[in-house]
Amino acid sequence: MRALPRWGLPEVPALPKQVTNVASDDALTTIYRIAHDEGDEVIAARVAERLGITPASIAGMLSRLTRDRLVTMDAKKRISLTSAGLARAEEMVRRHRLAECLLVDVLGLEWWRAYEEAHLMEHSISEVTEPLITRLLKTPTVSPFGYPIPGASHGRPLSSRRLCDLQSGAVTRVQRVYEEDEELLQLFDKEGIRPGVEVEVKEVAVKRGTLTVTFGGRTVVLGRDPARRIWVE
Repeated sequence: MRALPRWGLPEVPALPKQVTNVASDDALTTIYRIAHDEGDEVIAARVAERLGITPASIAGMLSRLTRDRLVTMDAKKRISLTSAGLARAEEMVRRHRLAECLLVDVLGLEWWRAYEEAHLMEHSISEVTEPLITRLLKTPTVSPFGYPIPGASHGRPLSSRRLCDLQSGAVTRVQRVYEEDEELLQLFDKEGIRPGVEVEVKEVAVKRGTLTVTFGGRTVVLGRDPARRIWVE
């Protein structure tokens, strides 16, 4: 008969170790969001700006990520995730977006606060708790901001069309909004600009750099920069 360990309790499997390099994960997820979610070219300066770090810091970070075979850089200094880097980025983005859904759909947090709060939680979600959260949420496929959750089935393709590119008279729906600017999200919340809302472009004033748009019947005048951060179907 096998002896029981100390205290007479049966052995249980060890919990998975959490990744300790939060900075590396943040860099990988930033690269993922710029390339995959926004469809933009990834260069070091853009990643540094998003992360709020110096050029010297991002250079050191990218050197380590390249050494660890998580990213590559071509002759024009454009950054791409390797298969291993993509897998890790998708894992963290998935946990982040599950946390957003948990905060908004279960805890009742205002949706515009969810990105920052989820960023505090994502590294605490393990391979043990992730499936439990997924089950609690009934396997969500998109975040509160309209982004697909990596690994979820029935994922929809991301649209590359931005509101600022539409012509007068265009009618469509908001697919997703930029999630990392809390002040901008508060504006969107105030004006009823959310994923799934019908949008109609009433006027494009090129010289003024504004668009007059209705969201769900509510008329709003937006500058090109906020309009660029709204993707439509």
